[in-house]
Amino acid sequence: MKGFVTRQIAAKIEQQKNKFPIIALTGPRQSGKTTLLKELFNDYRYVSLENPDVRAFATDDPVGFLKLYNERVIFDEVQRAPGLFSYIQGIVDDSGQMGQFILSGSQNFHLLNSITQTLAGRVALFKLLPFDFSELKGAGIPNVSYAETAVKGFYPAIYTREIDPVVFYANYVQTYIQKDVTELLNIRDISLFRTFLGLCAGRAGQLLNINALANECDISQPTAKAWLSILESSYITFQLQPYYQNFNKRLVKTPKLYFYDTGLLNHLLGIRSPEDFEQNRLKGNLFENMIIAEFQKKNYHQYLHKDYNFWQDSNNREVDLLIKTNNGFDIFEIKATQTISASLFKELDYFEELTPNLVIQKNLIYGGGEDQSRTKYNVISWKNI
Repeated sequence: MKGFVTRQIAAKIEQQKNKFPIIALTGPRQSGKTTLLKELFNDYRYVSLENPDVRAFATDDPVGFLKLYNERVIFDEVQRAPGLFSYIQGIVDDSGQMGQFILSGSQNFHLLNSITQTLAGRVALFKLLPFDFSELKGAGIPNVSYAETAVKGFYPAIYTREIDPVVFYANYVQTYIQKDVTELLNIRDISLFRTFLGLCAGRAGQLLNINALANECDISQPTAKAWLSILESSYITFQLQPYYQNFNKRLVKTPKLYFYDTGLLNHLLGIRSPEDFEQNRLKGNLFENMIIAEFQKKNYHQYLHKDYNFWQDSNNREVDLLIKTNNGFDIFEIKATQTISASLFKELDYFEELTPNLVIQKNLIYGGGEDQSRTKYNVISWKNI
């Protein structure tokens, strides 16, 4: 498949571009930000701050730079010239023009810090992640097994340029570590960070134990925290927070670690084929990671602004995904199995028993291909979430 794939977030950006002077789009490298912005704003000038000459101009003479590029312009990788932000603020405050600047960047930490400190109230902020399920369906990409989908991953170039996933992810990891990590952290031993990344992959879908992670990698706890923050700021990993309010029980208050893309995750674990995936001892965690990441992608791409959590007590009774509603919760059990049995619903029922005065919508997301509407439960195929 080649060509432009319609992104869900495009319609949301269209709705806001005449309401804010600045549109900002963040997301991981290679998620399709530049392609999308050039499609949506095809009459705007495009300027990449990755170009060292352009960056030098912007850094050395921001006033002159913004006289040349003063409106209807896309600044890509704009976090590389943070000195521009205060000048941009003054320009948009004076002009009152909507959609004057489009900003894009792949380093969440630097870009969001600059926006929060300088451009708050003037910018509509969007996040573009790799393809979600509905985008692949909309592009006519045929349904395959969950194992094949998880291993292939969701980065656009794998589909639009038909790049072998093994080749893509090997290059992605090398480029990511060499460019982003070395710029954001003063790491002397790059191979040690690569080891850390692999150890994080082995913990995907599990409670995040910083001490154990640091010990296994032979680094300090503060270093492990700093490295995790880099993985999050560059959209490699995210943490799902526990829900622990209003329960008369001892509850887990430690977050769980997930990767935004299961193709990258599987690559880091040495999983290269659907057969490898099916036989891997972490199969259940990897399937859960794909589903949780899909909810996160939909949250950002559809501009939903929802909070997602999990719930777990001290006896390891658990709800994989919990979404608060006006009068209760939508709760989800996530299982890779293709066979439905009564035991799959026991955690959902247990949670409902603890919350008798709330409306609980119980959902099972499983590895089969058909949805089922049961009396007490929604059974949802992984393909249809």
